[in-house]
Amino acid sequence: MSGHFPADNIGDGSTAAHNRDEPTHFALDAASEAEIARHITKYPPGRQASAVLPALYVVQDQMRRQTGSAWIPRVAMDAVAARLEMPPIRVYEVATFYLMFNTSPIGKYHVQVCTTTPCWLRGSDDVVAACRKITGIKGWHETSVDGLFTLSEVECLGACVNAPILQIDNDFYEDMDGGLTEQLLIALKDGQARPAPGSMIGRQTSAPEGGPTTLKLVSE
Repeated sequence: MSGHFPADNIGDGSTAAHNRDEPTHFALDAASEAEIARHITKYPPGRQASAVLPALYVVQDQMRRQTGSAWIPRVAMDAVAARLEMPPIRVYEVATFYLMFNTSPIGKYHVQVCTTTPCWLRGSDDVVAACRKITGIKGWHETSVDGLFTLSEVECLGACVNAPILQIDNDFYEDMDGGLTEQLLIALKDGQARPAPGSMIGRQTSAPEGGPTTLKLVSE
């Protein structure tokens, strides 16, 4: 491997070579240490490296708490490597492979729009247009001027029956359309409480629109 660090994940696995301000120090705080320790107990002694995925989630969340941007700088990867007693390169490989890890700073809210076939057929183009209108972002993998939003295109968020799906950070908003998307993003932009995730049309889990049609409870 060359001496250069891999190009950046932008929240969806795509890469971009650009300058960024990498911190020079990162230390696990008490909450992160406790969470990583809990994950390590799931594996046999000597197999703590198996906890690398949840450990990276933990440090990404610590960066969110401390800086307002959920990403994993190289020094945080090094901290994970030291904690799990594994070579740093193995942590770099994981962090730059999986799409859910950001290796460059992102906005306060990571807006991820699914545009694959089920979501597209159900109107994801309108969701994308609403995201661009409210955030002012023209392309993908970009952050709004106010630093609030980073917009990414993703493939299949795993709830196709409730398409279109919009993910914001770790929350999934289902049955979206252009108007609902605008309302959601405006609420976040104005600092209002984050709307409850799930179906935006009151759908019961993955039941048909209007409610279940079979296995109904019949009152006596």
